[in-house]
Amino acid sequence: MGLLLALDVGNTHVTAGVFRGSDLIARWRLQTNRTRTEDEYGVFLRHLFAIAGLAPEEVEGVAVASVVPPLNWIWEKLSRRYFGCEPLMVQPETTDTGIQIRLDNPREVGADRIVNAVAAHTLYGGPCIVVDFGTATTFDVISAAGEYLGGAIAPGILTATEALFQKAAKLPRIELIDPGTAVGKNTVTSMQAGIVYGFAGQVDALVRRIRRELGEEAKAIATGGLATMVADQAETIDVVDLDLTLTGLRLIYERLYHRP
Repeated sequence: MGLLLALDVGNTHVTAGVFRGSDLIARWRLQTNRTRTEDEYGVFLRHLFAIAGLAPEEVEGVAVASVVPPLNWIWEKLSRRYFGCEPLMVQPETTDTGIQIRLDNPREVGADRIVNAVAAHTLYGGPCIVVDFGTATTFDVISAAGEYLGGAIAPGILTATEALFQKAAKLPRIELIDPGTAVGKNTVTSMQAGIVYGFAGQVDALVRRIRRELGEEAKAIATGGLATMVADQAETIDVVDLDLTLTGLRLIYERLYHRP
């Protein structure tokens, strides 16, 4: 069975996953760099394939969800040149994802959010809420019928933390870990408490409000790089699925190309 290369292109990182059938057999994270060429990314990926003992020639499909439009042509050229595939570039307003987008302007929603909605509804049913901890923290709401209803966008944890460091001269960059107490005894633990427990409280407040507006107990699924840390402190998160976006890309590719 051939391989599927799934690429989740975010503002900060590119997460790459390789599927054989429904099994995710390799997963990597690269820095999103707008000055990097398709050849540089191609060399990185082929080297990672070699380390994992995988042959690029086995790739029979490439699926991309990008929220960085200026880089889309990079991934298109990379797919053709290094993997011999015409890529599936997921576009919420034109790609048949199986999800109905109930927004005023469907063009405004990021591809990653619709891909997450597909995976969440398929794997966990609906209604559900996807909380994605990325450059922004996004809350996406999917109905029982599989409709994308909208959501909320808040500053991402790392984004907010970096802004705090830049604007407050006496506050240092810190390691984001659970300090074990909300009453910090020094600057570092005070910042860790505010960030970790503060964002967990934000998650709980928004998830509870969304559930009240829906009028039903929607399952909350967390994903993204910092999902585990925050979900451990939040009371409303039901599931942590770090591979949700990659899985959504696989499901959409299979839907369109009837891949077994």
